Amino acid sequence: MPRQIVDPRPPIPAAYRTDERVAIQEMARDFAMNKVLPVANELDPEHGYIPDELRKEMGELGFFGIMLPEEYDGLGLGVFEYALITEELARAWMSVASIIARSVIISGLDPSQKQRLLPLAARGEFLGAFAMSEPDAGSDIASIRTRADKVDGGWVLNGQKMWCTFADQANCILVVARTKPYDPQNRHSGIRRFILFKEPGEFPDGCTGNPIRKIGYHGWNTYDLSFNDCFVPDDGLLGSERERSSGDRDEKAGFVAAAKGMTVPRIHTAARSIGLARGALEDSIAYVQEREQFGRPIGDFQVTRFKIAKMAAEVESCRSLMYQVAANSDLGGYDNSTSPDMEGAMVKYLASEMAERVTSEALQIHAGAGYTTDFPIERYWRDARLTKIFEGTSEIMLRLVSDSLLPPTPLR
Repeated sequence: MPRQIVDPRPPIPAAYRTDERVAIQEMARDFAMNKVLPVANELDPEHGYIPDELRKEMGELGFFGIMLPEEYDGLGLGVFEYALITEELARAWMSVASIIARSVIISGLDPSQKQRLLPLAARGEFLGAFAMSEPDAGSDIASIRTRADKVDGGWVLNGQKMWCTFADQANCILVVARTKPYDPQNRHSGIRRFILFKEPGEFPDGCTGNPIRKIGYHGWNTYDLSFNDCFVPDDGLLGSERERSSGDRDEKAGFVAAAKGMTVPRIHTAARSIGLARGALEDSIAYVQEREQFGRPIGDFQVTRFKIAKMAAEVESCRSLMYQVAANSDLGGYDNSTSPDMEGAMVKYLASEMAERVTSEALQIHAGAGYTTDFPIERYWRDARLTKIFEGTSEIMLRLVSDSLLPPTPLR
């Protein structure tokens, strides 16, 4: 009697379900499984790039314009739909689930720039990279040292950035830099965000990049960047951080924008983590019904069945929290006891930690086969490990949550 392959993916809970969301989820799932997964299985083992044709199809389906306003040809949807689509894409290849964020990076543009660039971004034809981390400033944003010095007509950037994914292929790089010298007594002051326009496949004058040798997150390159008298015009300084009409400016606006802008990326990372874990779970369910030992499918043994049950429970618990956090983010449903920053940190922490456990357990279920590139399990495992690091490490997430619940301890 043939073994039944059970689909462990539950429907969207009734509290959040709409016909539109169900259709969006099904469309993203079909694209991920039929278009993205075969490409990932072929290209990830050889560190190949995400194909341009795939990106074009994603643009046609609206994946790059999920949260961009309809007036700029976006879909005008919310964080909830963004998370739905992200989870489905990450189930196939986390890098593809990540590239849709490259249109969201473009923020703070002036009205004329929005009219010109956001419709392109919604189609995936104008995408950005984000340069914030430095050799001595990862989780500690206030310690950045890259300088932006004022000159006639603009600014000159000098310094080094790390972990800038997609820097070579992007149409622009969003750079976080200081417009005044670092002051240990006022570390948050003078931080600004600059948008540096460039041609895909090239670096702008005064900027060079070296690809980092990663163990995962393939499909695109991640760079160390060096800025040496790299010129940015005046309109490259993003909106809220420009001088006010009175001539002054909010000296902490750049830091606040960089820090506050992390909530949606953390929900995005939670969705990526859940997609990775779900891919490992689904593949494991199929595998244990086909792989035989001692004359029986290994799915007949209680130890294996309980592994599957625990994996499924962990995935679903994180998905449920993600739905709640995404819905709250869209509705602004917070009281004085919680905040979007805290909820974003919570779901990012729990989902990324879960993803590493579940993908590792899936590799164990596959045994020696899981430690080969013949199965995608090792890809899910490698990429899941990264989710505990980027968009804020697990340790930083715990710091954010604890500071929301207890009096913050001073940082030195």
